[in-house]
Amino acid sequence: MPELTLDTYLLDCLLPDLVGHDRRPASFVIYLYLYRRASDNANWSVRASLQSIATATGLSRSAVQAALAHLQTRHLIATSRAHPTAVPLHRILRPWLRLNRKK
Repeated sequence: MPELTLDTYLLDCLLPDLVGHDRRPASFVIYLYLYRRASDNANWSVRASLQSIATATGLSRSAVQAALAHLQTRHLIATSRAHPTAVPLHRILRPWLRLNRKK
């Protein structure tokens, strides 16, 4: 089984921020799930429906929908669709990498 390397930022900063400060643990779970799936692609994106994410994470569709909206608001993911009924494309954003490059 291939290994996944996590940025330390995820556990040191994002976890306490989303779970503790925002009180949105589902958002952290969804971000980790999408992060894992998207890490296999060079453009850090993955196509996934609300139902497929809900099934994979054990969360309800409404919890997934709310978590995705929160992650978009926080600029941690960018979601797009080719047309209204298409399966969404979720691109993982990692803003902390931009911060590190400026130093």
